[in-house]
Amino acid sequence: MLNELFKDVDHRMHMSVEHVRHEFTGLRSARASVTLVEHIKVPYYGNPTPLNQVANLSVPEPRLIVVQPWDKSLMAEIEKAIMAADLGLNPANDGVNIRIPIPALNDERRQELIRHMHKLAEEGRVGIRNVRRDANDHIRKAEKDSEISEDNSKRATANVQEMTDKYIKEIDDAVKTKEEDIMTV
Repeated sequence: MLNELFKDVDHRMHMSVEHVRHEFTGLRSARASVTLVEHIKVPYYGNPTPLNQVANLSVPEPRLIVVQPWDKSLMAEIEKAIMAADLGLNPANDGVNIRIPIPALNDERRQELIRHMHKLAEEGRVGIRNVRRDANDHIRKAEKDSEISEDNSKRATANVQEMTDKYIKEIDDAVKTKEEDIMTV
C-alpha cells in the first residue's frame, strides 16, 4: 500500500516540477527560443490552433525566430496572433516567412520577468506541498484504520518529506538557472 502511495506522490511531485519548467520556457530571455511563440493560438479553419501545428518554427540566429507557415494564406492571421499575444514582439512579413526579431531586454522588463518567474515557482512549490498534505492525510488515515503501524506511519511521513524537499530543491535550482538566463545581458 505504501509503495503505491510513494509512486503516486513521486509522480505527482515530478509533474509539478515539469509544469514549472515548462512555464519557464515561455518566459522570454535575451536569446530567441521557439518555446516563446509555439503556444500562440492561430485561427485555422475556425479552430484556435497552436502556431507550431500550422508552421515550421526555427531560430537561425540568437535573436531571431523565423515562422514558415505551411499555408501561405495564414500569414496575416499568424502576424495578428503574435502581436495579440502581448510578448512585446513585432513580426515582419516578407511574403514567404515571418521574421520575429527578439529585442534586448531592459532592466525593468527583466525584473518584471523575474517576479513572474518567482510567482510561477511558488505555485509549483504549493502544488508539491499539497501533494505532501494529501499523502500525509492518507498515511494518518491508514494508521487510524490500523492498516499500518505507528512506526511505519512515521517512516512513511519522513519519506514523503524527503521527496518534498527533493522536488522543492529542483524547483529552486530551475529558478536559479532561469534567473541567470534572464539577467544575462
